[in-house]
Amino acid sequence: MSPMRGLSRFVKKGKLNSRYIGPFEILERIGTLADRLALSPNLSQVHNVFHVSMLRKYELDSTHVLDHEVIKVDDRVSYVERPIMIEDKKEQVLRNKTIPLVKVIWEHHGTERATWEREEAMRHLHHHLFE
Repeated sequence: MSPMRGLSRFVKKGKLNSRYIGPFEILERIGTLADRLALSPNLSQVHNVFHVSMLRKYELDSTHVLDHEVIKVDDRVSYVERPIMIEDKKEQVLRNKTIPLVKVIWEHHGTERATWEREEAMRHLHHHLFE
């Protein structure tokens, strides 16, 4: 199942790659374009009928699947990604300035999903990582 509409993965939308949660059993095929899924109780706020374009065949690859049991979904059907550690640093040189960047490893993701973020923003939001 593809990410839910309005699901906030981090402060900046679209910052991380799309992920899938599941797998879920298909309970019923509704016409030719929709399926009713057997969602877990912690996803009770999510409607259980999905258009076939939002579903993907399950592939046995842990980097593609997000364990929905571990994630705490709040009343707005969203959750916050938390950084675990800074893996690396570099500077991006532009025409007239240099931007310091840090490579961040995120909670529930391995090093293959690490992202480069502005050091200034990370220091402001997550100063404990720099101590």
